Amino acid sequence: MNELSRMSRDALVSELVAPVCAVSEATMAYCAADDTPASQAEIARRLAIAREILLRDLEAQCQRTAVLDSPKTVREYLMLHYAHLPHEVFGVLFLDAQNRLIEAELQMFRGTLTSTSVHPREVVKAALAHNAAAIVLCHVHPSGTPDPSRADEVLTTQLSTALAMVDVKVLDHFIVAGAATPVSFAELGLL
Repeated sequence: MNELSRMSRDALVSELVAPVCAVSEATMAYCAADDTPASQAEIARRLAIAREILLRDLEAQCQRTAVLDSPKTVREYLMLHYAHLPHEVFGVLFLDAQNRLIEAELQMFRGTLTSTSVHPREVVKAALAHNAAAIVLCHVHPSGTPDPSRADEVLTTQLSTALAMVDVKVLDHFIVAGAATPVSFAELGLL
């Protein structure tokens, strides 16, 4: 958990809009943490604050509305969390019967530059623990190419089969690859 995730929304907004001369001790420490000029560090800090606010607001929106009523919302949510990652990560969005977000375990499995090991048993256990009716799978291709590999297709089939045995439906599987538009297995007809 980073320092920003522990700050209240009000504190984040205050720091985001504060004049540069009124930065907090945390910002000064952030500036001193590396060798970049203070102005660059301040810009990076404010961008990180804005990102944190956006993530919180988008997550709140996902918990209020049916997530899959808008694939665009899912894509934006996943890009905010995943687009910057330099390694493979596999995550799951756990949904209720109305497709509202129960919980997002976005780093359920962490891999290397080119692969990650996903254990279907752990995904099934987590779906049952969250009492999920459905899930959306998601992972990162740090290569920048969002095209599904044959291994991605096989894993999706294995997970769909295992989860179907406990009445949990896999609604989609998104691949996020940097700034490229995330690919949806459902839209490609792979689910």
